[in-house]
Amino acid sequence: MSATLRQVAERAGVSVRTVSNVVSGFALVAPETRSRVQAAIDELRYRPNAAARHLRGGRSGLIALAVPEIASPYFSELAGLLAEEAGRRSLLLSIQQTGGDAKVERTLIDGVPGQTVDAVILSPWALSPAEITHRASDVPVVLLGEQDAGGLFDHVAVDNVAAARETTRHLIERGHRRIAAVGLQPHLGNGTATRRLEGYRQALAEAGLTADPTLEIPVARLHRTDGADAFTALRGRADAAFCFSDQLALGLMSAALRHGLTVPGDLAVAGFDDVEDGRYGNPPLTTVAPDKEAIARAALDCLEDRPAGAPARRVVAGHRLVVRAST
Repeated sequence: MSATLRQVAERAGVSVRTVSNVVSGFALVAPETRSRVQAAIDELRYRPNAAARHLRGGRSGLIALAVPEIASPYFSELAGLLAEEAGRRSLLLSIQQTGGDAKVERTLIDGVPGQTVDAVILSPWALSPAEITHRASDVPVVLLGEQDAGGLFDHVAVDNVAAARETTRHLIERGHRRIAAVGLQPHLGNGTATRRLEGYRQALAEAGLTADPTLEIPVARLHRTDGADAFTALRGRADAAFCFSDQLALGLMSAALRHGLTVPGDLAVAGFDDVEDGRYGNPPLTTVAPDKEAIARAALDCLEDRPAGAPARRVVAGHRLVVRAST
């Protein structure tokens, strides 16, 4: 059991208030007293109670992360990084799954009755920017992804247009001309697929290639099964596929191999997200690697560093194209 504030005070021969002042960094503590208290803290291995500190400051120390799918490798990896970064800042992270449901997203940004959180980090799939801006709660919100809510909330994203353009350009440079884009989601309002499609089309135009609408494949979800289903629509018509998630790419690649095609010989495949599964695919998957660590840091920086009344910020995290054997 860890030492208490009172035990530290007794060991140092001072009051509990004096120990609290030293722990909190309060300036008006005599140097000799501060040294004696710090020695007692070190000897007893006392660790301050972060939650109590936050409560004394009128805060819970709890941040809510709301993502569409916890089982998604991308979101689970990002949630892990956010939890680690929150821990380094003496914060706790609560993870909520929205399922891309507008009512659930609305409830979270409006505030759940009986739950106190200091802020919400939300990756919205269903709510439009206009819907996000009209809410009942004043809890700070940071958005992940393409929804910018009209500049009302801080917003952390990657440059999806540039990333898609680079990936498609890579496939063109490998000699491919019938390149499919797999992952359109017209039923969602989050804008991510739209921007990746824009980058894909830009790369084709730069190379003098005409975009073929029949090679732009919509999907219901970004899962492996959807990628496998997309292979049926592409079989014999495409020589490469840029998939808007690694799960789609892994599903499509698996279907291609089951039907006797070689990757990348008959069909080159690239994905997006750089999830761990893709690194161990057969063959390993070429993908866009968003800087997930930077996204986690930026989201929490926005919550901690934004001055009252300051305009909302858009933070663009880096990315890189990781070329592996699938292309």
